[in-house]
Amino acid sequence: MRENEEIVVGLDIGTTKICAVVGEISGDEINIVGIGTHPSVGLRKGVVVNIESTVESIKKAVEEAELMAGCEISSVYAGIAGGHITGFNSRGIVAVKGSEITRLDVERVIDAARAVAIPMDREVIHVIPQEFIVDDEAGIQNPVGMAGIRLEAKIHIVTGAVTSAHNIVKCANRSGLDVCDIVLESLASGEAVLSEEEKELGAGLIDLGGGTSDLAIFCNNNIRHTFVLGLGGNNLTNDLAVGLHAPQREAEKIKKKYGTCIAKNISSEETIEIPGMGGRKPRKLPRQILGEILEPRMEEIFTLINREIYRAGMEKLISSGIVLTGGSALLRDATEIAESVFNFPTRLGKPMGISGLVDVVNNPMYATGVGLVIYGAKNQTARKNFRIRDKNIFNRIITRMKKWFKDVI
Repeated sequence: MRENEEIVVGLDIGTTKICAVVGEISGDEINIVGIGTHPSVGLRKGVVVNIESTVESIKKAVEEAELMAGCEISSVYAGIAGGHITGFNSRGIVAVKGSEITRLDVERVIDAARAVAIPMDREVIHVIPQEFIVDDEAGIQNPVGMAGIRLEAKIHIVTGAVTSAHNIVKCANRSGLDVCDIVLESLASGEAVLSEEEKELGAGLIDLGGGTSDLAIFCNNNIRHTFVLGLGGNNLTNDLAVGLHAPQREAEKIKKKYGTCIAKNISSEETIEIPGMGGRKPRKLPRQILGEILEPRMEEIFTLINREIYRAGMEKLISSGIVLTGGSALLRDATEIAESVFNFPTRLGKPMGISGLVDVVNNPMYATGVGLVIYGAKNQTARKNFRIRDKNIFNRIITRMKKWFKDVI
């Protein structure tokens, strides 16, 4: 049995699969020692819709990971996604009390920046400092110890629906797991697939999942913008099922085996066999038809994300290009169609900076799970061993309501 102190587990609770990744931390090295996956049937567009089914899937994925890693899993870093996730930037200013900036001043200015009106049904998931401005000097990453009179902070706040966060924690707790932290899935994927140069120069990460497509823009080693689009791989499967008159399960298999995003790249002589429904005979169709069905949908997903990048004024921050990750990024010609829409160099993002079962997790579909392990390893000292229990989220709401009423009165 391995020591619990050196184990970090990432739990990717996705729309199509539940994935548990076990990482062993030794110094600065992260060694992937176990992985477990199980089909997910209790989620829709990243949100839990069936507690019992999700709990069963989590248990099976965790058991598989425990067997492979030879350890007992008791706590996890859980990923969260879904159309309810919203991110926005905020800023705050405070006067420096002493002759130089202290850690307390930094905490004060971050508190000032996060003092924005958040609806009662939403929970703050992340408060990410982007940069500090001391007097008129911008672009400072750590102002502690500097002399100054005025300290300003720019931060990115990620919020999600309280009920969705509560249900994810509840599912993990009912599976016998503590949740160390809830992490935005696109933020976790960025930890796994982006190089330091890409984070510094600026890159757009698009996580193409089953239920959602998540965008995260990184620049100057910080996250600048987040966005969740409620379209993903399941929409591609539905399009195939309708277009080919095939069962959903068979459409998913066809998508994975023969799917392509650009019809003209397929020879007109290639054919595929489509199983019949209701006892009908199988049919043979040209493989090009898959491209004709999938290409418009992929174009739509990328066009909507591109529109969001320009709406947020972030197009100048992705100098190094676009990185595609997630299971749907494995579709043939996905990077080519992304390049034509975004007009930026595009590559496929696979987990890097790890050792151990590299060959097993060297796949975009495991980017979030591995990223959660990397995030957990980086934030182990800062987490102070707190555990999110399902009641705590509602306690925080009650406290916030009491404070709000007190301020009003």
